[in-house]
Amino acid sequence: MALRYRAIGGRFDADERAALCTLADEAAAVWRLPDNGIWEMRTPPRHFVYSKVLCWVAADRGAKLALLRGDAEQAAGWRKAADEMHADICANGTDDRGVFCQHYGTTALDASALLIPLLGFLPPDHPRVRSTVLAIADELTEDGLVLRYKVDSTDTGFEGKEGTFTICSFWLVTALAMIGEQERARALCKKLLAFAGPLHLYAEEIDAATGEHLGNFPQAFTHLALIDAVGRLIEAERAAVPQL
Repeated sequence: MALRYRAIGGRFDADERAALCTLADEAAAVWRLPDNGIWEMRTPPRHFVYSKVLCWVAADRGAKLALLRGDAEQAAGWRKAADEMHADICANGTDDRGVFCQHYGTTALDASALLIPLLGFLPPDHPRVRSTVLAIADELTEDGLVLRYKVDSTDTGFEGKEGTFTICSFWLVTALAMIGEQERARALCKKLLAFAGPLHLYAEEIDAATGEHLGNFPQAFTHLALIDAVGRLIEAERAAVPQL
């Protein structure tokens, strides 16, 4: 967001620049460490792919912002860190199919990998991106709706079944649109829109069998993902229309 803000003419004051520098420096310092991931696993820390991708985002955007303000030396340091992260993730974060997994040393899928093309880690037409998106669409879903992960193959520290995660389903709409699967993206988007409540709001989860909304309601993150998914689907469909 900081890079987008800068691209449209925004300016940062000294405190804001210092905060952004701290974020990039911290990412460069800790990215090799294991953590508990986006879903806050109640287990020993692991090398979660999404956590490392976000560290890459911080270093990559920091380098680009530094170049924009003419600080080549600082940009070079963050670029070096970002390149090291990128190489490590690509070397250790996929299975034999080239599909990005939940963490190093596993073949378990995780819906957070759907954000890899959205964050610019790899382009949408990269074979690993396409393989990852389609693997999640085919293997990490219930009746087309996306699970965060498979409970039976992920040690979360909890027991029992959970519903499909609505934000993840909208991430899939976005990812499918980005890799050129507009028909699948549109079909899933229409299905999700049909699950909206009377006030057109969504909960954190949806029971794929009953359509019942589960968990936190309303869930703000779900609606942000909805807006982004619909916007990107519209963009993708417009781009596919032949220009006269």
